[in-house]
Amino acid sequence: MIIRVLLSVALLGTLTSTIFLALVILAAIRFKRKARSAADSPQSAPLPPVSLLKPLHGAEPGLREYLESFFAQDYPQFEILFCARTDADPGLQLAREVAALHPERHVRFLLSGQPPWPNARCFSLSLMAPQAAHDILVITDSDVRVRQGFLRSVIAPFASNDVGAATCVYRGDATGRRFWALMEGMGMSVEMTGGVIVADMLEGMRFTLGPCMIVRKRVLESFGGFDKLGYYYADDFMLGNLVAATGKTVVLSSHIIDHCIVNSTFSRTFSHQWSWMKSTRFSRPWGHLGTGLTFAVPFGILGLLSASLMHMPFVGAGLLGWALVSRMLLCLFAGGWVIGDPAAYRYCWLYPLRDLLGSILWAASYTSRRVGWRDDQFVLEKGGLMRKVATSAPLSPGPSSRV
Repeated sequence: MIIRVLLSVALLGTLTSTIFLALVILAAIRFKRKARSAADSPQSAPLPPVSLLKPLHGAEPGLREYLESFFAQDYPQFEILFCARTDADPGLQLAREVAALHPERHVRFLLSGQPPWPNARCFSLSLMAPQAAHDILVITDSDVRVRQGFLRSVIAPFASNDVGAATCVYRGDATGRRFWALMEGMGMSVEMTGGVIVADMLEGMRFTLGPCMIVRKRVLESFGGFDKLGYYYADDFMLGNLVAATGKTVVLSSHIIDHCIVNSTFSRTFSHQWSWMKSTRFSRPWGHLGTGLTFAVPFGILGLLSASLMHMPFVGAGLLGWALVSRMLLCLFAGGWVIGDPAAYRYCWLYPLRDLLGSILWAASYTSRRVGWRDDQFVLEKGGLMRKVATSAPLSPGPSSRV
């Protein structure tokens, strides 16, 4: 009886994960059509001046290259604001060196001191936003690299006054890193992208993604600014949610950026993604619960075991085989075709392992409420709020730009 129940669960999970694959394929086609349409549409409206906001905390490997990509933007008028806790911050010092090579750019440097809010990035942004000279704020993490046409592409939707915010999906770039960094990068390129484009297709964007958030300053101020976000772990989710609540549109840009992976060991990679999963659990509890039905490999393994015990080995092999094939297809469509991640094509045969790891992280997200940023630890509470509980060794490494 128990074995029959397990086989039924395996069949149900195979069905739901296959439906998710179909939705991703449909969403991928829709995303690519919109991208082609945006590329073919001539830029008629003048491009408004924008302010780039860059929180910094330390200098991760590759930071100089990442910063250079923003100074090299092909855009008529923009300024860059940097903010770190102290003037001695190595990331801020590096930003000063890069800025000195580009005297044609308008750059300003701010200091935040120790943040009084749990969300240190939001505190830095709350200091930069009032200082920004322009209405459109472009916020990116320090471990983000962009192409020369980034600003032109992501600002284009703001020609409509109905647009209050925009965001980008991103490649997880693990170039030159180890195996576990590749696993994290594939999770970003495939798992994250698949979920985002499906959400955009089914219900429209009601959130933004932390590596790149664009928002109108006046819309931001209408709901209380970054002060409103200072006690949320997933400030990116809340920013888009609050913008959508004002009646303004949140746009998913067709532009793809690179999110460069800085974690390379299993423990750091697992901890980082575990915190991410726990954050989603508290920000979108029902959506996160449903995520468990989008994984395929765990149900394939369960199907193999239960069907074999019922003397149906070919059924079990078929379930596992389809689980592996469906995840490779997911990798090719979401990570390869949509995102253009070379690793998604080269290592699609490895993605089933990432799917299994993702399911383990999803299950583990229900075992703890604690997350970490740098040397601080927090407890997540209802609605995604966080409360500081300790300042000892970090539970997990937070995104490098969250100062």
